[in-house]
Amino acid sequence: MELLPLVVVIVGIFVLRGYNLRMKRLESSVQELQNALAGKLQTVDASESALMTDSGTATTELPAGYEEASTHEAAIEAPATAETEEPSIAARDIADTLTDGGPSHAAPETVQPRESLESTIGARWAVWVGGIALALGGIFMVKYSIESGLLSPGVRLVLAAIFGLILVAAGEVIRRRSAPLLGNAFQNAMIPGVLTAAGVVALFGSTYAAHGIYGFIGPATAFILLALISLATVALSLLHGQALAGLGLLASMVTPALIASTAPRPWVLFGYLVLTWLVTLLASRLRRWHIAPSLANALLSLWPLFYITYSPVVDLTPVTLAMLVMIGGTIFIWPGRYLTSANTADGTATKTEADPQQPASGGDWGMFLARPPLGMTLTATIGALVVSLCLLTYSLQYGYPIVEATFMFAAIVAVVAAFGAGRSFAAWAAILSAVIAVVGVFGVLTNWVGSIEPSGSDAMIVAVQDIVPYEALGLGAIFVLIGGFFLNRFAESEKPFAALWSLVMAATPLAIATISFVNFGNWMLDWPHGFYGIGLGIVLIALAEWQYRRSGDRLNLPTNILTAGSFAAMVFALHTLAHHAVPTMLLPVLGLAYLLAARVRNWPVLPWTMVAALIITMGRIAWQPTIVDPGELGTTPVFNMLLAGYGIPAALAAWAAFMVRGTSDIRLRSALQALASFLVLLTIAILVRHAMNGGVLNDAVPTLGEQSIYTLLAIGASATLMALDLSAASPVFRYGSMALGTLSVVLILTTHLLGLNPFITGESTGRIPVFNLLLLGYLLPAAAYGGLALFVRNRRPLPYVGMLAIAGAVMAFAWATLSVRRFWQGEYIPFWNGFIQGELYSYSLVWLLIGIALLGLGTRFEARSLRIASAALVSIAVLKAFLIDMANLEGFLRALSFIGLGAVLIGIGLFYQKILTRKKTAG
Repeated sequence: MELLPLVVVIVGIFVLRGYNLRMKRLESSVQELQNALAGKLQTVDASESALMTDSGTATTELPAGYEEASTHEAAIEAPATAETEEPSIAARDIADTLTDGGPSHAAPETVQPRESLESTIGARWAVWVGGIALALGGIFMVKYSIESGLLSPGVRLVLAAIFGLILVAAGEVIRRRSAPLLGNAFQNAMIPGVLTAAGVVALFGSTYAAHGIYGFIGPATAFILLALISLATVALSLLHGQALAGLGLLASMVTPALIASTAPRPWVLFGYLVLTWLVTLLASRLRRWHIAPSLANALLSLWPLFYITYSPVVDLTPVTLAMLVMIGGTIFIWPGRYLTSANTADGTATKTEADPQQPASGGDWGMFLARPPLGMTLTATIGALVVSLCLLTYSLQYGYPIVEATFMFAAIVAVVAAFGAGRSFAAWAAILSAVIAVVGVFGVLTNWVGSIEPSGSDAMIVAVQDIVPYEALGLGAIFVLIGGFFLNRFAESEKPFAALWSLVMAATPLAIATISFVNFGNWMLDWPHGFYGIGLGIVLIALAEWQYRRSGDRLNLPTNILTAGSFAAMVFALHTLAHHAVPTMLLPVLGLAYLLAARVRNWPVLPWTMVAALIITMGRIAWQPTIVDPGELGTTPVFNMLLAGYGIPAALAAWAAFMVRGTSDIRLRSALQALASFLVLLTIAILVRHAMNGGVLNDAVPTLGEQSIYTLLAIGASATLMALDLSAASPVFRYGSMALGTLSVVLILTTHLLGLNPFITGESTGRIPVFNLLLLGYLLPAAAYGGLALFVRNRRPLPYVGMLAIAGAVMAFAWATLSVRRFWQGEYIPFWNGFIQGELYSYSLVWLLIGIALLGLGTRFEARSLRIASAALVSIAVLKAFLIDMANLEGFLRALSFIGLGAVLIGIGLFYQKILTRKKTAG
């Protein structure tokens, strides 16, 4: 009973073979009938053919059901002569591998009909379950023989091997007789392939048991036998399909782990792994497989990780060579110059290369990231780059020579980058190689610098400082060379990819150079990094000019990206060759040079480099506001390094804004105008700050006098921008002037009237009666607001004009009120000094006079806001008289206060009556 399942399976195979032969005859008969009905039979007599051509042929309509059945039968039919044609096809395919272009054949894409549940269960699941049953039958037989003690271990192993060979032979016999009929329809459930796989498992298991369990054969013999079985399985996969190739590949990759060795030899190990990988790749090329080579890439990449992690002695050279071979085979063998099949308008299949030579349309942007074969590209790329990072990590942790490890890392990354440049479907190789290059260089330079011990050998430190940075810089230069190679081949046909490579070849070497300079550079003067930046800038701008001459398009993305990269490289060189104030002053000069180049080459990016230069300059100013060391600044007002450090960028920004005043790019013009306005104001403000604080720049709270200058500057800048907007309309000038005016109003509310008010702080107002701090802090801003309101009248929104007018009135009121207090209190006017009766009466008198003056000005200029301010001020005086003066004033002053108030109110009423009567008469 133990052998009954095996007998049933074998009988089922022979029964199925009989059905396959009958199906073959039925398929042939149906095909002949279909050809006859479709009029595809060749005529024997030529005259009959001509007669039929002249008279026309009758079209026979087939029933819908029959036509569908014919389509299904045609889809699963394969040529009966496939066996005899296989050698010639294989020969042609092998000849193709000797060429650089890769495979020249294209796999036809046949649309298979939807499979029924009956077909799935009967034709697929039965095969899979049958294969598993065969394997289990062999296992059960061995188990039975062991438990019964019928056979010795050697005999059992021999029988198991014979059983495996029988299964492999049975698979080949069935393949030769029935595979042509079922090959296309049931590629993943082929009976020959399942039998062969079961036989391979039996052979592999018996061989390993002979070594690992019973010790009948030694490690070398076992390794050779297992390797031969695995490689033979990969070879048989050419006949039985990709699943068998995966099984053989997995067995081949696992073989070294199954055979223990007391003296591991990495060159032999990785030589065997690379050989297995190459065999799989060649088989995949012949059959155009994608899954098997992707699995091979992943397994070959995992072995270095296991080797580095668990091996007591590590040699990184064979690991590096294995990764280089993997990427090289991916470039030249498979997928090589990947070909796909595409259907033309007439329905015929044509070969389409994955490196198209036609310009990409706008809809193709971003699609190149998902081009097939994506699986092979990602596994090869990610596997090789992960291994390269492991090389650096092992070197940093276990003391492997860092110079050699860095060189191997750079070699792997460079080859992966070449993969990304040599094949247009390998966009991820370009992206990931650039990312890993920067990450790896950052890791090795930063971590190695931090891990160098003071007691370490001088030779080690010198090697790091003199060799490793140059290796990193060389890797960056290689990216430029590879990018230039890509642009030479694909700049016109692969525009999105060309833009990507332009970014990679500009950003990668610049990022690597920056990391190297920060860790190893001389921050005062570094000639190697400086020359590297200058050379990179010259090469990139030359490549930009080359691309422009090839395309003739000013909007060409590679041209503009390379130009931006050239500017960035020059900025880097400037920072390596100068320090302190020099880069701050020369950055706008560099931007202006690129802006002037726009007169020769009308590339959109050139003017924007000036904007970038000014932004970087402001960043440097924010980083070091004193421009130079505070001790070197000096105390001389105005004429110091602040004037040069702030003034030169401001002047060049204003010049640049003037140069682009006629450009059609409103965003560029607005950006330069805004930056120029800001830098000019910043220059004046910082000079005032320096002068008002005795030559010291710190974060101390400004005094009222200093803040008053800032307010006057904001008001003046608002008027200046307003004048510029009237001469050359610009949204920056228009909204900038209003923003500055509003900002100044906020300043007076928060600082002049509250935070820095001498009445609250107790600050000295000065000894001179009129020309004192109150004049600078209140009266001059009041006059400035009044003049600005008059200037913008009828040119800006009415609420904005009213805000300025009211702000001027408030500042005038504050000046008059505080001046009255200073008249009675002296130089210091804090609120804690209290009030006297003459002071209280003076407030009422002054407020009424100011109210009358505002009423007159409002009438003269027809400014309703001033009249409203006058009414408010008079109302405050009335309330003060009844609430404060009545309670605090006595005698003559109390009477005089109310007499004056009544006279003023009557006068105001008479004034309004005359105005209203005049308006009615005019109406």
